[in-house]
Amino acid sequence: MTPGTPAAARPSSIAELRAVAQPPEVRLRANAEHWTASLYLRDLSPYVTWMLLKTNISANGVTALMILVGWSTAAALLIPGVWGALLALVLGQLQMLIDCCDGEVARWRKTSSPAGVFLDKVGHYSTEALIPIALGIRAAAYPFEAPADFLWTTLGVLLALIIVLNKALNDMVHVARANAGLTKLADTHGEKTPTSSALVRLRRLARFVPFHRLYHSVELTMLIFVAALVGVFAGQPLVDRAVLIVLVPLAFLALIGHFVAIMASKRVRS
Repeated sequence: MTPGTPAAARPSSIAELRAVAQPPEVRLRANAEHWTASLYLRDLSPYVTWMLLKTNISANGVTALMILVGWSTAAALLIPGVWGALLALVLGQLQMLIDCCDGEVARWRKTSSPAGVFLDKVGHYSTEALIPIALGIRAAAYPFEAPADFLWTTLGVLLALIIVLNKALNDMVHVARANAGLTKLADTHGEKTPTSSALVRLRRLARFVPFHRLYHSVELTMLIFVAALVGVFAGQPLVDRAVLIVLVPLAFLALIGHFVAIMASKRVRS
């Protein structure tokens, strides 16, 4: 019986598990690894995966757990004050840790499947839509005093819509290429580089003001937690409302920039 087969024994060491579950093509992916994974989560995940492999839970079962943790992250934001934001911050990190583990379980057991990829997308899309909606509810300061407070819930829903559309653009690229009979897009920075020199300069400038990265669940929960801390002194829901007012137009700008960058890159060229 060889390591990495569905019926295989559990790994004999963390080093063996890393070799199978974290190959270079996973650790060196340009676009698929969140910075928290590179920073510390991939160092912790093999120990969690080790324990998961002692159970009968499938890789898709681990992904389902990731989805539930993501939804719990948004639900935690409904707890007023700093403690709800702190709980959401912790759960957001936990979701990303479990997100590392589901792929590691699948690679060890050789059970990777389109269903797993689909569930992973469901987890991230739904979580990153629910978090801004929860932020809108925080900003409205439940119980609502209609109609004024519905402005903030509406902004939360609008922010969620823009974030989902922005995420969907990447998947639209893969669908477009598949429908055009093109090869799968390589996970490299070169494929994303715009062909216009002006856009290349703008892209470099964006690295110094990376507001387009604020809309991942991790960054959003961090920002909301900081807002909660500031709100202790400046007053809530004033700070949450200010954050929402700033995030919506920046998210729209990020959406437009993302669309232009895709159209100007090699990704949608035959």
